[in-house]
Amino acid sequence: MNILVTGANGQLGNEMRIVAKGATDRYIFTDVTQQEGVETTFLDITDLDAIRAMVRENGVQAIVNCAAWTNVDAAEAPENRALVEKLNATAPENLARAMKEVGGWLVHISTDYVFGKEPYNTPCRPDQQGTPTGVYGETKKMGEERIIKTLSNSPLKGENPGERNSGQEVSPLRGDLEGSSGYIILRTAWLYSEFGKNFCKTMLQLTATKPQLKVVFDQCGTPTYALDLARAIQVILQKPVQGIYHFSNEGVCSWYDFTQMIARIAGHKDCDIQPCYSSEYPSPVKRPAYSVLDKRSIRETFGIKVPYWVDSLEKCIKNIIDH
Repeated sequence: MNILVTGANGQLGNEMRIVAKGATDRYIFTDVTQQEGVETTFLDITDLDAIRAMVRENGVQAIVNCAAWTNVDAAEAPENRALVEKLNATAPENLARAMKEVGGWLVHISTDYVFGKEPYNTPCRPDQQGTPTGVYGETKKMGEERIIKTLSNSPLKGENPGERNSGQEVSPLRGDLEGSSGYIILRTAWLYSEFGKNFCKTMLQLTATKPQLKVVFDQCGTPTYALDLARAIQVILQKPVQGIYHFSNEGVCSWYDFTQMIARIAGHKDCDIQPCYSSEYPSPVKRPAYSVLDKRSIRETFGIKVPYWVDSLEKCIKNIIDH
């Protein structure tokens, strides 16, 4: 199977490179930036003709879209709105159109930020109505809706994209892919890894160098090790079932708890970590206060075992320290 990965030089893209090393499938890693030491093919996913050419020349049967505008605060700047929408909504639609034309599948990475306006206290379901609070979440929700409109085999039902899960299955992808197309939308949250800039790496550095830190405790969710998500994507690609799914690690914590665990695992005992309210750190956008994701459907549909967040955090920090 020929699989094209966009945003290959980001956190998830780099973890996809790792899982690809042991795969029999052929991966084509693309981005608009270059990364030293790894092969990256240039691809601008806002250019539909460029995507079509890449798909045609490489016989692409599936696309994993790891690319997006992810700077939540900067997305609120009026001068950035058009570009954010282009990357988070138009580009995914381009990828969906390209896959529909060749009978391929699109695995698209979305976010817990499609939720947040309403106060939740139970895990957000894949079929739950999205209520984003800012431009980032709004444009990611738009991207989901455009993918569904392009690739869904059933009519749209109201405003709830979760209702559009057709249950379409192709098994296995290799043999039966031709003439069949579909989408897998994977919402994730609080992504971290050994690569790039992320909360885990930042807090490793700060808890090692600062005498005191204040971290918000009134925003709750679940950290996600990008390598776990990459492995889940690999499983899903072998037997895709169309729909929206959630993937984060198991459990729940606040950013304060996350920081405490990072410091404990790393042995950073000299930093006094104090809880604080989100209001003490004003932001251009209101972040979800509770965005724990319900993962029952991804476990039941694909037989994926989702690791506990602390276990995965220990593995990631060990990898960071060892390297």
